[in-house]
Amino acid sequence: MMSSDAPREGERLQKYLARCGVASRRACEEYITAGRVSINDVVSTELGVRVVEGRDVVTVDGVVVTPPREHVYYVLHKPAGYVTTLDDPESRATVAELFPQDGRRLFTVGRLDRDTTGLLLLTDDGEFANRLMHPRYHVSKSYVARVTGTPGESDLARLRRGVELDDGPTRPAEVERLVNGAGWTDVRITISEGRKRQVRRMFSHIHHPVMRLHRECFGPVTLGTLAEGAVRPLEESEVRALLESATDDGGA
Repeated sequence: MMSSDAPREGERLQKYLARCGVASRRACEEYITAGRVSINDVVSTELGVRVVEGRDVVTVDGVVVTPPREHVYYVLHKPAGYVTTLDDPESRATVAELFPQDGRRLFTVGRLDRDTTGLLLLTDDGEFANRLMHPRYHVSKSYVARVTGTPGESDLARLRRGVELDDGPTRPAEVERLVNGAGWTDVRITISEGRKRQVRRMFSHIHHPVMRLHRECFGPVTLGTLAEGAVRPLEESEVRALLESATDDGGA
């Protein structure tokens, strides 16, 4: 009889799918529970099942998936007007139109709203994406927000402490007022969370709604001189730096 302490063969299905570039590990779990994944022609809806590369045949929606020999990592300077998805049922312009199609299943690391511009990461490495998006790791993201009116120091102090949103309090943010115009103010804000429309909701909470939003940085990666609508591969040093930035601070 095999000892209960003996290592089990293979790797978890959701981790294998992420390594194949299907999606992030969390999204792969949704694929599995939705009945979209089969192992050796048998539908599997259990997250704990294990597969062995080279022995088991895994399909998603009937298409065989295998891990790539090498992963790819890109940074895109997203323009306004594009949705952060690779296939839109409403036939809107998608970010998939902005990067080269070489047959790989690329997906985005997180999302930017349709009208938000700036830095967006794309990859076929689900484990990489999972680490950067996992809530236990607090990778910083910096934005420049043009907001209505002129937030006072007390308003900015509230953002620095964290504000109470409908899905709970935010972590403290770094905030810097940049420049004022006629009825607007540019503010740089750095957050370490990835909630849906978080920056917009934070500024609405202090009664200075966002007029325009641009992401400058994702962790240590910046846009630099990358033109709007352009894409470039990440350097190996940037990939390493991103992974190093995804550190577990215990949820502090």
